[in-house]
Amino acid sequence: MSAASRATLWLELSRPFTLVAPALGVVSGAITAAGAEPRDVWTADLISYTAIGAVMAGILNAGNNALNQIYDLEIDRVNKPQRPLPSGRLSIREAWVFTCITYTLALLLAWFVAPGGRHECFWIVVAATVATFIYSCPPLRTKQRGIWANVTIAIPRGVLLKVAGWSCVKTVTGVEPWFIGSIFGLFLLGASTTKDFADMEGDARGGCRTLPIVYGVRQAAWMISPSFVVPFLMISVGTYAGILTGNTILLQALSAVMTVYGVYVCYLMLRRPEDLAVEENHVSWAHMYRMMFVAQIGFALAYIF
Repeated sequence: MSAASRATLWLELSRPFTLVAPALGVVSGAITAAGAEPRDVWTADLISYTAIGAVMAGILNAGNNALNQIYDLEIDRVNKPQRPLPSGRLSIREAWVFTCITYTLALLLAWFVAPGGRHECFWIVVAATVATFIYSCPPLRTKQRGIWANVTIAIPRGVLLKVAGWSCVKTVTGVEPWFIGSIFGLFLLGASTTKDFADMEGDARGGCRTLPIVYGVRQAAWMISPSFVVPFLMISVGTYAGILTGNTILLQALSAVMTVYGVYVCYLMLRRPEDLAVEENHVSWAHMYRMMFVAQIGFALAYIF
């Protein structure tokens, strides 16, 4: 296989469309930190730390995607047979090489994010890396363990991602970054299940006890619905309590917009929950990504002005 062909397959393995969200999360977290009280003036160093952090988040997610596909090979033969590994276009060994390179590079980049000499970003990324292995790899492999799969998605991709972005500018020792991270974590705690409905056949064969498999499609849809609403009500509560120090009007507006958006997505899921298991990518899955983008951009704007 030529180097160009391998690079193309590695790019496909990384699932590039999923890499934008974590990079945006870091940038949004950094902008939020800079605008939080006491406000910071953007310097060349802070800009470079944020840029490095954004690239790091994308690379880490690429490695995580590859790791997950290595251990999901039998599942993907049913659910995603066109992917590089189940289609036979890429070997497990080549996927492991890509995984090791991306994880190593992500950790190296995280070490260089050190405002004020603090290496908080690095240790956050170490914790996130451990969570990704717990999710995908035996013997723990929480992907097979019901709600624990959601927890080990929500912590690195929700809580820690936002706090990692914050660490590009400010220290994370305080309530505000973790409160913001918990908003995104609680959202992903339920919203991450939207990808599981259409994958039930392959997941069942692979021994993965996802919420739709354990509780059925209808009950699982009701179980995850609060995650589309409650986290965004927390924005209003945090603003009122003085935990969030961004622009009060914009934060309250963000809370209202995201809450209404979440209610709408719940309506789409609950009006015909059986469709969740029929459509390959139900509209709620697409809305999950859109909600993440809107919330990340909304937080950044609320702390800029």
